[in-house]
Amino acid sequence: MTQQPIALLNPHITELTAYQDQLTSLSAEAREPAGAGAARPRRAAVRVLVVESDPKTAMSLVQRLRRHGCQAESVATGAKALQAHHNCDLILLDLELPDLDGLEICRSIRAVCDTPIIIVTARDSELERVLGLQAGSDDYLAKPYSFLELMARIEAVMRRARPQQPRPQVIVRGLLRIDAGTREVSLGGRHIDVTRKEFDLLHLLASQPDKVISRRQLMMQVWDDPWSRPGRTLDTHVSSLRNKLGSSRWVVTVRGVGFRLGHA
Repeated sequence: MTQQPIALLNPHITELTAYQDQLTSLSAEAREPAGAGAARPRRAAVRVLVVESDPKTAMSLVQRLRRHGCQAESVATGAKALQAHHNCDLILLDLELPDLDGLEICRSIRAVCDTPIIIVTARDSELERVLGLQAGSDDYLAKPYSFLELMARIEAVMRRARPQQPRPQVIVRGLLRIDAGTREVSLGGRHIDVTRKEFDLLHLLASQPDKVISRRQLMMQVWDDPWSRPGRTLDTHVSSLRNKLGSSRWVVTVRGVGFRLGHA
């Protein structure tokens, strides 16, 4: 049997890995350690309604969304979309439907609620894009598309729809004090000299002290780089922070997931 060249497989392997890494940030921004759930509830997975008339396309998309942490269901007509949209957090809407035009569906939904809508369609002209956005969609993606791009767009839309609570200016955890206004860190009254990225990393962990924040999420929020695989850069900054704070217990590793703020 002739084997497919490794060079041809590499892009698919890379994309699959990236998809898997997106799971944490989409299904729940961070997974919590055992026993922590009772103290702080996890963020619910995104409920996605796929409005797609082609059954194979709908099934494939729903399966992939579920594999990456979403609660996904599909309907094949505009009429069913109008009945089901109240129970979802985001709608992936094809414009080519057997009963109603997708733009009318978009307008009807937008008239009664603010549920985010991403139009996913084969109509890719500039006019169609303009009409789709004017009808009330939050984004527009033309077929064929990369599933990785779709996940990135879902994440971006949901980030706007679910704005994060502002982080407190001053965070105190035991002897540790983090001042976002002056960007200063002190431990027991002693000033700790940290770099800009070390401060951003520590402040992000401290602003959600009972959460485990995924490595992917840390890369996205601290380094503004959701695509690079977290590795030496993140680990180096964590190690440096532990050394400067005098204990590894201030930044706790949750194996296979990410990090959380500890208490030395």
